[in-house]
Amino acid sequence: MSNADTTTDTALADARTADDADRELKARHRALWALGDYTSVATDVIALLGPTLVAATQVGPGDRVLDVAAGAGNVAIPAALAGADVIASDLCPELLADGERLAAEQGATLRWQEADAEALPFADASFDVVTSCVGVMFAPHHQQTADELVRVCRPGGRIGLISWTPAGFIGRMFGVMRPHAAPPAPGAQPPPLWGDPDHVRELLGDRVTDLVMQRRTLEVGTFSGAEHFRDFFKARYGPTIATYARIAEDTAAVRILDDGLLALADEFAVSEDPYLMEWEYLLVTATGA
Repeated sequence: MSNADTTTDTALADARTADDADRELKARHRALWALGDYTSVATDVIALLGPTLVAATQVGPGDRVLDVAAGAGNVAIPAALAGADVIASDLCPELLADGERLAAEQGATLRWQEADAEALPFADASFDVVTSCVGVMFAPHHQQTADELVRVCRPGGRIGLISWTPAGFIGRMFGVMRPHAAPPAPGAQPPPLWGDPDHVRELLGDRVTDLVMQRRTLEVGTFSGAEHFRDFFKARYGPTIATYARIAEDTAAVRILDDGLLALADEFAVSEDPYLMEWEYLLVTATGA
């Protein structure tokens, strides 16, 4: 066998290994978001973010809309109800099934499609509006994801994103969980970076115009207190469930995480009766170049 043949075989083997690793990583992500009941988080805790993004991107009748990492459709459903032609895509089929049910209950008609945010199965420049609400921020490879968002948006179309900020409540929550969570996969980037304007600007580059980034706050009044919040997220939010499962046999670690989440919730509480927290997010809008 020649040196050239050996080099080719090695390159093919490396490519297969990388593909296998990516498939395994995406399978883990899919399983993570199927844990618990993320749909109840979307509908009971952060429901207002969906209509906020629909309004920010001026979705209206006749718009072709792609909601990426759509979950159960907290953007896609109000976009469809606004008269748009909507596709809701997500890596997790369980969340898409929940979305279909919620859409039927609300009389919304749209298409639901399983898809990887890092390799969207749609043609270039095929949508007037491309959105994601605290969704694509959890895809592991940020540049690949940003490239796909830009690619499928037509020139002059709108891109709209909502992401939790590093210094806001959810960003800080991931910091509290990090010492107890599984280590990130090689090359994976922290989700809250999507809430950093400098990071987003670098990801999108000169492929967009009219880039506007605003830090906003979501007032969360779902919980009666810090313990209610902690127990809700322990039972329903995939990343929290997975973290607790990893340390389940270590009572000291569980106690540390329990106390850390309680302290964090109270730090972000702005009212005790009723119990209200403020969660910061970054709203990004841009125009496809």
